[in-house]
Amino acid sequence: MIEAAAHALSALLEPVRFAILVGGVLLGLLLGVIPGLGGVVGLAILIPFTYNLDPYAAFALLLGMAAVTTISDLIPAVLFGVPGSVGAAATVMDGHELAKQGQAGRALGAGYMSALVGGIFGAVLLAIGLPLIRPVVLYMGSSELLAFCIFGLSMVAVLSGRAPLKGLAGVGLGLMLAMIGSGSQSGTPRWTFDSFYLWDHLPLIPLTLGLFAMPELAEMAVSRKSISREENPDFSLRQQWVGARDALQNWWLVLRCSALGSVLGTVPGLGAASIDWIAYGHAVRTEKNPETFGRGDIRGVIAPEASNNAKEGGHLIPTIAFGVPSGASMAVLLSAFLLHGLVPGPEMLTKHLDITFSMIWSLTLAHVIGGLICLGFSGLFARLAVVPAGQLVPIVLCIMFVSAYQGSASWGDIYSAVIFGIIGWLMKIYGWPRPPLMLGFVLGALFERYLFISVEIYGFNWLTRPVVLVILAAAAWVLFSPLKDSLRETVRTFRTFQRGVVRFDGRVAFNLAVIAVVVYALWLSQDWPWDTKLVPQTACYLALIFACLNLLAESFASRDTMAHGAASGHMDTAISLEGPHAALRAWRHFGWIVAFLIVSGTIGLLPGIALLILAQSRLEFGQSWLFSVLATVIVTAALWLVFDRIFSVSWPPSLLGDVYPDLRSMLRII
Repeated sequence: MIEAAAHALSALLEPVRFAILVGGVLLGLLLGVIPGLGGVVGLAILIPFTYNLDPYAAFALLLGMAAVTTISDLIPAVLFGVPGSVGAAATVMDGHELAKQGQAGRALGAGYMSALVGGIFGAVLLAIGLPLIRPVVLYMGSSELLAFCIFGLSMVAVLSGRAPLKGLAGVGLGLMLAMIGSGSQSGTPRWTFDSFYLWDHLPLIPLTLGLFAMPELAEMAVSRKSISREENPDFSLRQQWVGARDALQNWWLVLRCSALGSVLGTVPGLGAASIDWIAYGHAVRTEKNPETFGRGDIRGVIAPEASNNAKEGGHLIPTIAFGVPSGASMAVLLSAFLLHGLVPGPEMLTKHLDITFSMIWSLTLAHVIGGLICLGFSGLFARLAVVPAGQLVPIVLCIMFVSAYQGSASWGDIYSAVIFGIIGWLMKIYGWPRPPLMLGFVLGALFERYLFISVEIYGFNWLTRPVVLVILAAAAWVLFSPLKDSLRETVRTFRTFQRGVVRFDGRVAFNLAVIAVVVYALWLSQDWPWDTKLVPQTACYLALIFACLNLLAESFASRDTMAHGAASGHMDTAISLEGPHAALRAWRHFGWIVAFLIVSGTIGLLPGIALLILAQSRLEFGQSWLFSVLATVIVTAALWLVFDRIFSVSWPPSLLGDVYPDLRSMLRII
C-alpha cells in the first residue's frame, strides 16, 4: 500500500496533472461562492472534459473541484446569511452573527482552518478506512439508517435553544413539507393542490435560500445598515489568524466533528444538509456555555465547517468500495468511473489501488490549496461586511433568485423561495427557530422510506437490533433534558399567571396560523390510504401538539417572562420591527419582491432582475444613478455569462415570450 500511495503522489505532482488539480480547485472555489451551484453542477459539467485525460488527471480535476466547493460556500454564509450550498446552512447561524459584530474576518479564518483540518481528516480516514469499513457498511441496513434519521431528528432539541416547544413544532412542519408530492408507497399525491411543480416534492435549494437568506436580506433592508454593526471592524490578517487560532484551540471539537462528518458521510442517503445540522447540534449538546450558540459563537462556525469538509472523504468510501453513492455528487462521479473503464468494488482496492490513492491525494491537496487561497483572501472578502445595505441588498437578492431557480428550473422555485422567505421572516420576528424545520425537511423523506422498508423486512423487531437500540438511546438522551426543562417552565407559567389576563399579539397570532395550517393539512389527508398518510399525519400531530403547548405558554406568559425568554437566547434570534419606519420598510421590501415576480413573469427573469436592481437601488435605497446603472449592467451581464453561456440554463418562460415566440427564439432569456 505504501508503494501504491507513493506512486500515486508522484504521478499527481507531475506538472501538468498538478496544474489540472489547481484548475479544478479554482473552479470549485468559484462555484462555492455562487449560492445554488455546487459540486453536483460542477461534476456534471466537467466530466465530459475528462474524456481525453488519464484517470489520475481526470479525478484530480473532478475531486479538486468538488472538494473545495464546501470551503468557499462559507463566504456567502458568513457575509450575507446566504448558504452557498445546503451544507453551509448551519454555518449561517453563528457565522452571520459574527459578521454583524464586525468579526467577519475571524469567522472566515476559523471556518477555513476547520475546513482544512476536516478535509484532511476525511482524506486520512478514506486512506485507512477503505479496507476496514467494508463489514461496517455492509452491516448497515434500513433499520440502522432509520435509527440514524431518528437521532438526527432528536437534534431538534438542541437546535431550538430555549424554545424546544417551537422547535418540536417546527420539526413537525418540516416533516410535513418533506411529505409534499407523490407518496413513496402508493404514489398518491399529497398536498400537491393539483400543482405539477409540487408532484415531485419541494426542492431543497429554494426552501433553504428562502428560510435563511431572505430574512437576513429583509433585516438589512429594514435597518438600512451594512452587515457589520461595528463602526470600525477589523479586517487585518491578524483578525483572520485569530479565527484560525480559535479553530486550533478548539482542536478536540474540530476532531470530533471531523470524525462525525466522515463517519456519517459513509452512510448512503445522509446528505450534506443533515450532516451539517447533526454536527452543529452535537457541538451545542457537548460544549460548555451552549446558550451562546446562535448569537455569534465561533464554535458554531468551527463544528459544521469541520464536518462539512470531512464528509467528502466519507462519501468516497462506499462509492469506491461498493459502487454505492452516498450522495448526489458521488452518483454523478460514478459516471466518471465508467467513462474511464473503472469498476467500483474490490478492483479499486487491489488492481487499481494506485488510482484510489490518487483520489485520496487529490482530496488532501485540494483542501490544502483551497484553504490557503481562501485564508489569503479572507480580508478582501470580509470587507464586503461594511458595504452599505442599499448597494448589497438588490444585488444579493437577484443572485439569490437565480440560484433558487436551480432547484428544478421552473417558476415554482422562485415562488417557493419567496413564500418561504416570508415564512422565515415571520419565524425570525416571532422567535421560532428555523433549523428544526430545515432538519425535519431534509430527513423526512429518508425517515419515511427507511421506516417502511424496516417494517416490511423485520416487522417491529427492527427495534430490537443492537445498533438500533444504542442509537435510539442516544436520541432519547439528547431529547430528554431540554424538553423536561421546557415543560416544567410551561407548568410554572400556568401556576403564576394573573387570572383572567390572556396575551394576544403577533406571536400568538402566528402560533394560531401554524395550528390552522396543520389542522387543514390533517383534514386534507384523512381519505388517503393508510401507508400514504402514516408519516404525514404523524408529522401533523407532532406539530399540532407542540404548537398548542407553545400557544398556551405564550398566551399566559407575562411580559417579564417573554422578555426573559427573548434575552436568554435561541438558536434563532428574534428581531424587532419597532420604530417609525421599520414596519413600512419591511412592507416595501416584500412589495418590491412581489413587483419583481409580476414584471419577470411578463418580460422574463433576467430582464426582471435588471429592472429590480436598477429600480430598487435608485428609488428605494437612494443610490446614485451611476452606481445603479453600473451595478445593473455588471450583475446582469455576469449572470447571463455564467448561467446562459457557461451552464446553458433554460430560462423560465414569460408572457412576452409566449405572445412573441420568434422573439423568444432570438433572445432566449424571455
